[in-house]
Amino acid sequence: MSRSKTHLAPPATAHAKAKRGPVRTQHATRNTQHASPPALRAKLRKITLFLCDVDGVLTNGTVLLGDGKEYKSFNIQDGLGLLLLKRNGIKVGWVSNRPSQVTQQRAEELRIDFLHQENGSKVAAVEAILSRTGFAWEQVCFMGDDVVDLGVLKRAGVAIAVANAIDEAKDLADYVTRAEGGHGAVRETARLILEAQEKWVRVISEHSA
Repeated sequence: MSRSKTHLAPPATAHAKAKRGPVRTQHATRNTQHASPPALRAKLRKITLFLCDVDGVLTNGTVLLGDGKEYKSFNIQDGLGLLLLKRNGIKVGWVSNRPSQVTQQRAEELRIDFLHQENGSKVAAVEAILSRTGFAWEQVCFMGDDVVDLGVLKRAGVAIAVANAIDEAKDLADYVTRAEGGHGAVRETARLILEAQEKWVRVISEHSA
């Protein structure tokens, strides 16, 4: 059974609406907060651990290989969003099935609290993190995009699918981002969490001084 979700996306064509069903409209004004519904805000207020997939969520899913090296593109605003979560008491982790030195380098730069890069069950990987932290599933916000993320999306207190996610991931999501992976989807989610926990105004105030 799919969750009741908030899906903010650009207006769909008539063909797309017929295929996907109704799509909720975006906010129009610049100065208003994200209008996440009360039920979602209540879930977001409980979040103490933010976890996400890497390829397709933190990146656009493209991996460039050449001369024995690997290259990925990470979004700077996503990175700042993760730092803002950390500075406001939210633990942050990445859960990937694909080992990557580039991912390791970016995680070290941002001082990510938990980095899992092994092929295997992501549910088991998250449960190991929960065992270390003492957190519960309801305190987890997880972002994913593909089949390997479905088990965690099903269990997480708040499940987030990026705009480019497969339909099955979106069906399990509480919220579908406007942005695609690698293009600000993580930052969008970080702001939702901080707003729900009434910390975003403080972030703006601190950086506006």
